[in-house]
Amino acid sequence: MTILEARNLRKTYRVSRSNTVEALRGVGVTIDEGEMVAIMGPSGSGKSTLTHVLGLLHKPDPNHGPAPELLFDGQPVTDLSDRQRTKIRATAMGFVFQAFNLVPTLSAIDNVALAAEYAGTSRSKARDAAGESLELVGLADRASHRPTELSGGEQQRVAIARALVNRPRLVIGDEPTGNLDSARSADILRLLRRLNRDHRQTFVIVTHDPEVGAACDRTIRMRDGLVVSDGRSATAAVA
Repeated sequence: MTILEARNLRKTYRVSRSNTVEALRGVGVTIDEGEMVAIMGPSGSGKSTLTHVLGLLHKPDPNHGPAPELLFDGQPVTDLSDRQRTKIRATAMGFVFQAFNLVPTLSAIDNVALAAEYAGTSRSKARDAAGESLELVGLADRASHRPTELSGGEQQRVAIARALVNRPRLVIGDEPTGNLDSARSADILRLLRRLNRDHRQTFVIVTHDPEVGAACDRTIRMRDGLVVSDGRSATAAVA
């Protein structure tokens, strides 16, 4: 079953009065439910912009070509209002970023619970869900610690718990291992793969790391705002 389907995605950014950057130049991708997909390519190739559009953070541009189409779970979402897009992001999607983006004054459990409250869950139920999510990533014993009291790998696991707290169908990661050393990066990658396999959640991960790409089911490669290849990894093919 297809969870994401996109055609003719374009996105241009104006960086000055006379200078624009075509981040996406007519991209089409399909993501199946339960897949773990890597998006790779050099800096400036459009990887992050693509995931921001797929994750309903940005709208594709409607000009200069065929109309863009974006479907989530079979439903068109290209022209939804900001409020409708926010609701889908809060309840059906989770996001993991390279910089962790944790609130420094809040404990781990409160950082995670915040995402559940944002989705409309009551405070008491949000804390219960946050505790379960932290246990899922192996951090139940660090729930009361603030980000400054956690290692980089632990902070990223809190960020992953936050992304998972609402049990989203789609998790998008933008360089989720980019700020970690090789050992912690491998730990996070194993965790993401386990969650993908055990819970059948769909993962789309932007990465420069070939080991992350090899661990995914499929790798989409981008260059100059276009998809240049899309194929299953050798590891996935053997499996």
